Amino acid sequence: MIDAVTQPFIEFAFMRRALVGCLALSIGAPPIGVFLMLRRMSLMGDAMSHAILPGAAIGYLIAGLSLPMMSLGGFAAGLAVAILAGLVARATILREDASLAAFYLLSLALGVFIISVKGSNIDLLHVLFGTVLALDNAALLLVAAITTVSSLVLAIIYRPLVLECFDPQFLRSVSSTSSVTHLLFLVLVVLNLVSGFQALGTLMAVGIMLLPAITARFWAEDVPGLIVVAVGTAFAASCLGLLLSYYVNVPTGPAIILLCGAFYLVSMNVGTKGGLIWTLAPRKHLEA
Repeated sequence: MIDAVTQPFIEFAFMRRALVGCLALSIGAPPIGVFLMLRRMSLMGDAMSHAILPGAAIGYLIAGLSLPMMSLGGFAAGLAVAILAGLVARATILREDASLAAFYLLSLALGVFIISVKGSNIDLLHVLFGTVLALDNAALLLVAAITTVSSLVLAIIYRPLVLECFDPQFLRSVSSTSSVTHLLFLVLVVLNLVSGFQALGTLMAVGIMLLPAITARFWAEDVPGLIVVAVGTAFAASCLGLLLSYYVNVPTGPAIILLCGAFYLVSMNVGTKGGLIWTLAPRKHLEA
């Protein structure tokens, strides 16, 4: 049994690179997903994952399948969409979620159009769905660098970010860091989506960010506990997804996200913090 788990990673270098890449993604993305969930911005993460597509497509037109150019383009596009959506919401009657939806739909259509016209179907599938088993050393360095920067910045803004999640009005009244914290958080969201799109594609990069965070809500109540459970869930799903892909010959990215979804469904039923079974179970007197 142990050999079945360890042998693919011992024997093949591409499996080891994929495992390291998934570990880096599991450390960097789920904590951001926890704060997206706490701030009721979960769907914003999905919108932002599509918003990076035209930037990645332009980077592809300039330099082909060049990871630095596609990542730089994706980061610029995602950040631009986030800022524009905020500006439109402040200058017009639209709310931020509506303006963000409009921009992300335009971005998704533009990105698919650019790649379809100037590239091939294979290139489009590569950008949309990623190739985690094809991660090279340059991709690993980029993912590791983004995870390191994301973790350091998150540690710096952790306290005002937690306070903004639970009492934003109080933070605005006692500190001028609210706007800066929000902007830095948006930058971290875009950075981690850019980190994930090379491995999981623009369509599923948000999956490893949000699904483990939502799963953690059924097992923990405080923010540190949510982060620990989310990171552990993401890495467990990544390892199992890689093994499932190796032995059953299924696409790796979808397998990882489906396993994240499986952990969510199981937790929704048996989680000790509000799972269905515990909610329906009879409680002691005065505990209902």
